Amino acid sequence: MLRALLTPRWLGALLLSALFAVAAYHLGHWQYGKHVAKVERNERISAHFGAAPVPVGSVLTSSPVPIAQEWTHVSATGTYGQAKLVARGRPLDKQVGYEVLAPFRLASGATVLIDRGWIPLGDKGAAEVPAYAAPPPGEVTLTGWVRPGEKARHSSATAGTIASINLPEAAQKFGTPLLGGYVQLEADTPAATAGDALVPQPLGKPDRSLGPHQAYAYQWWTSMPLGFILMFFGLRREAAEGRAERGAGEAPSGAGAGAARTPAPKPPRPKKTRIWDEEDA
Repeated sequence: MLRALLTPRWLGALLLSALFAVAAYHLGHWQYGKHVAKVERNERISAHFGAAPVPVGSVLTSSPVPIAQEWTHVSATGTYGQAKLVARGRPLDKQVGYEVLAPFRLASGATVLIDRGWIPLGDKGAAEVPAYAAPPPGEVTLTGWVRPGEKARHSSATAGTIASINLPEAAQKFGTPLLGGYVQLEADTPAATAGDALVPQPLGKPDRSLGPHQAYAYQWWTSMPLGFILMFFGLRREAAEGRAERGAGEAPSGAGAGAARTPAPKPPRPKKTRIWDEEDA
């Protein structure tokens, strides 16, 4: 087996097995990292989601909000801007629609982005945003949860829409700087009036499922030796076939050195007796 391993064919198989093991190791760590990130997210939700709200200015600044502050329960008093913007392609209860975004000017003069909730697609699908209720006028007090901005997704968009809740892109749309995180609305006082337009629905509690990432990580790690195991059985079978071939070429016991093993003749097959043969007889 060791002699066969040094042949080019098996050395190539050894290299492929080693590469697969390294790839499976890193893929396992990648999946496990996703699992750890979701565990840490759930810990942040448990720590912040149901806590008493704190002033939004104590959490959000002009710098990007630290991930440790995600889902902090905050309150704010100020006035809504009238600019309209929605994030498209947002799911809720297995339906795709929009999340309604609005600028909210605080007493300090800073502006924070508010995610007012979700609305479904209209009759024209994604080609046109349906009419939705404007935010309440005048001074408003609201509560919600801090969320970090999302990565930009540069793609063509319908007028008045944005591909993701990317804060620099939203600031450009609104024409005003925004704080380094947005607020997912829980409730505002006074609330928006419906009329004939859609009232944004609350987004509800965050998803706390861990997903299959931990199981995938263990699957990748346990598959690391698979290539070497297949090589072992392949080499063992090849060695067994080599021994069988050498054994078939050896002389039988008591024969000369050059004698070859003569296979035993096969017994003749019994002749079938047909009905007409018996009648002829």
